[in-house]
Amino acid sequence: MTVSTQTTSFRPSRRSVLAGSAAATGAFTFGFAIPFGDEAAAQAPNPEINAWVVIQPDDKVVIRIARSEMGQGTLTGLAQLVAEELQCDWSKVTTEYPTPGQNVARNRVWGNFSTGGSRGIRESHEYVRKGGAAARMMLIQAAANEWKVPASECLAENGVITHKASGRSLRYGQVAAAATKVEAPKEVPLKDPKTWTIAGKPLARLDTADKTTGKKIYGMDLKLPGMLNAAIRDCPVFGGKVKSFDAAKIKDMPGVKHVLPVGDSAVTVVAETWWQAKTALDALPIVWDEGQHAKVSSASIAEWLKEGLDAQSAVVGNQNGDVKAAIANAARTVEAVYSYPYQNHACMETMNATALYTPEKCEVWTPTQNGEAALAAASEASGLPVAKCEAYKIDLGGGFGRRGAVHDWVRQVVAIAKQIPGTPVKLIWSREEDMLHGRFHPVTQCKLTGALDKDGNLTGLAMRISGQSIVAGIFPQNIRDGKDPVVFQGLNAPGPEASIGYTIPNLLIDHAMRNPHVPPGFWRGVNLNQNAIYLESFMDELAHAAGKDPLEFRRALMKDHPKHLAVLNAAAERAEWGKPLPAGVFRGICQTMGFGSYVAAVAEVSVSAEGKLKIHRIVAATDCGHAVNPAQIERQVEGSFVYGLSAALHGEITIKDGRVEQENFDTYPVLRMDEMPKVETVIVASGGFWGGVGEPTIAVAAPAVLNAIFAATGKRIRSLPLKNADLKRA
Repeated sequence: MTVSTQTTSFRPSRRSVLAGSAAATGAFTFGFAIPFGDEAAAQAPNPEINAWVVIQPDDKVVIRIARSEMGQGTLTGLAQLVAEELQCDWSKVTTEYPTPGQNVARNRVWGNFSTGGSRGIRESHEYVRKGGAAARMMLIQAAANEWKVPASECLAENGVITHKASGRSLRYGQVAAAATKVEAPKEVPLKDPKTWTIAGKPLARLDTADKTTGKKIYGMDLKLPGMLNAAIRDCPVFGGKVKSFDAAKIKDMPGVKHVLPVGDSAVTVVAETWWQAKTALDALPIVWDEGQHAKVSSASIAEWLKEGLDAQSAVVGNQNGDVKAAIANAARTVEAVYSYPYQNHACMETMNATALYTPEKCEVWTPTQNGEAALAAASEASGLPVAKCEAYKIDLGGGFGRRGAVHDWVRQVVAIAKQIPGTPVKLIWSREEDMLHGRFHPVTQCKLTGALDKDGNLTGLAMRISGQSIVAGIFPQNIRDGKDPVVFQGLNAPGPEASIGYTIPNLLIDHAMRNPHVPPGFWRGVNLNQNAIYLESFMDELAHAAGKDPLEFRRALMKDHPKHLAVLNAAAERAEWGKPLPAGVFRGICQTMGFGSYVAAVAEVSVSAEGKLKIHRIVAATDCGHAVNPAQIERQVEGSFVYGLSAALHGEITIKDGRVEQENFDTYPVLRMDEMPKVETVIVASGGFWGGVGEPTIAVAAPAVLNAIFAATGKRIRSLPLKNADLKRA
């Protein structure tokens, strides 16, 4: 049903990062190849040395970053890596995003646009560094050609090329145009990280000033001439549909232009302003067909998962030895059941996008963690081929995985714009819509059984996870023989680099998959979050059952895992584990490995007689191999504890009558400033590998605090969030 209106066809002008890009050809795939050849030829208004580097005549260096910036610092870190190899003047560096459409048109010269899983630097460091190094070699060759000397006699430093013998010099801006005509080198050697002068240094972020002054534009800020604004409401029960709605009731409300269906489950109001659209939508009578899940509750989901803890059928993730025999012959066994709730990403900036559709072209502007996924969503929703679509990335006001694999809001805005061709439409989800229709951290339970010998040594561990699979919900084609490998994050097979970090002679870790109707998503830290709680809190239980110090109990199992042990020792040493604390303050410790990095934490807490928790201090040690920007690592670790402790203390999405009960921050609170502990970061950069930073440390927040709470109260908390727990001393 549509309220008629006059609309003016409009094509806004837009800045193109690359001029003259070839038309996209072939199938849209997610293959991976990073060439540095002819396809990177300079065709842009400013001299493009290669796909990564543009140098302007005034020596300004534009570094193109394919990954998304969402507050984590990837933009600055990747720019440092390129600039390090380019040997340019860091003070002259700026950045820009290439578009996913240009990436497809140029045979994916920028590689993977996906920004999640702490992959921004650890998966693209080599080819972005080669981009900078190749550009430097081409600039040197251009200068050498002008001087008619061998390139080997020339040196580049701080944006200036010098001929060592004669002392002649040229600035990058003076030779950039000539460098675009130089053949790209086939062999591109990289600098030894020990010689870094830009990378590896705690440089200030490139985006701070614009964020501080308000110059930075986020998706919700975007304005296009003639733009209309849309508010949307989807069926509150997942899987439900729209039965009917009465547009006549609101058609005369201020600013209303259209009342439209969006697919079969949602309704939108399009108006002159977003507030007019939301106000009219709130007044719109909608009748829902809630479908078969209308009676599902958190209690019914929990009961289903509980059945999986003892189910006969389960998929093995990690196994060695004979666990059944170890448990049967144990001097003592310890058993516990833990659980972890649904949680929302709760980004400060709600889902939003702006779209302009015509039968010839569909364009979308949106904050996204994966520009290529946004482009694919626009193509699918518009019905146009990828070559006739484009997605423009905008910095994110929070991502945490919500804006990565699933782009439901992009499909919605394109579906709306397609019904109003020629008119730009900006869709903004209300906070309530954002809360009710997230892609939630999956719900799981875990049953653990440990076997101890007469000396208190761990001889066997059985770990059964029952619960939801993210991969089954988002990428079902990646399930192999019933196994979702992501379920076992932090629990992978033994060996020198095992993510589990312990050598246990008899081990069985398996998963009984149970997928409720609530849609799961990749939530910052993903399954490492609950797996670290399950394993590390249970390790604490085993240590106390054996009558041993929790640190020493772990150390005895970690002799074959030096990187795990190094971060554990580093955290314990900085926290002065074993030394007396002020009266009433107690410690907890834990470690894990995920996203390519090794992390450990020690928490110091107190619990009042009334059961009030105070987290005083957390010491966190991180070994991410190469530390690209130590200052950013420290901030990321601190931010990880904000996010991880928010989840541990408050984060819980509950289901009643098939729908989410929490609709805003009054019922889904986040960490308050007075709840935030002092965080001390210990960077154990051992080198030799590239690990992630944004996600691993989240996983040690909760278990460190839970283990400290036990030390303080004698109570073992096995279900989060802590707001539901009685912390009065046992």
